[in-house]
Amino acid sequence: MKVISRRELLRTAGAVGAAAMATDAFPVAAPSTSQTTPPSGAAAAPREAYERLTATESDMLEAIVARLIPTDANGPGAIEARAAHYIDRALAGALADQLEAYRAGFAAFDRYCRLSRGKPFVDLSATDQDSVLIDVESGSATGSGAGFTGSSVAFFNMVKAHTWQGTFGDPYYGGNANFVGWDLIGYPGVRTMVTAADQQRLEKNELTPNHRSAYDFDGFNKATARAASHGDQHGD
Repeated sequence: MKVISRRELLRTAGAVGAAAMATDAFPVAAPSTSQTTPPSGAAAAPREAYERLTATESDMLEAIVARLIPTDANGPGAIEARAAHYIDRALAGALADQLEAYRAGFAAFDRYCRLSRGKPFVDLSATDQDSVLIDVESGSATGSGAGFTGSSVAFFNMVKAHTWQGTFGDPYYGGNANFVGWDLIGYPGVRTMVTAADQQRLEKNELTPNHRSAYDFDGFNKATARAASHGDQHGD
């Protein structure tokens, strides 16, 4: 398996585009020294309710996205972008037909972690978590007795694609909180008009991000949909 750096992952994501992430397989980011759990003695953050996933499933998803796009010296990652919350929100709406695939995948993923590493995923070290994810991505976890439906690759690609969406997609859909994903890849934001001076600043990485959703512009249809939303609607 080719293990690539987080910087290369972000560069590729930027090349694909911020609005829609590709679904081709992509290797797990290299292990970093960042921690996915608070240091000893630190006060635990209050649990935030999820719409569809159970507490166990949401903890597992948080830990997975934290390794796919980890927080490190380069900046915030999928946790700060609230990618897991984006996925949960979408599973109550546009991705509702994939909820059972997630649940079956989580169950098989947990069994594989316990069978191969002796612990749940959330209790493994960052290095072991990356090792497990590489197994699942490559298909090595298939046939282990964990019970993945089809190949473990399908589960990995599903979670990976949605993690990218939740980190780099438009904040309208519940991810990319505070535009951290766009800032990571240097995306300056949606613009309906770009001057020659703007283009020159962009090429020099000097264009200031506008931190606006596409749907903040009247020209996008869902600007109206957002205004009419009562909190129970989900983007598609």
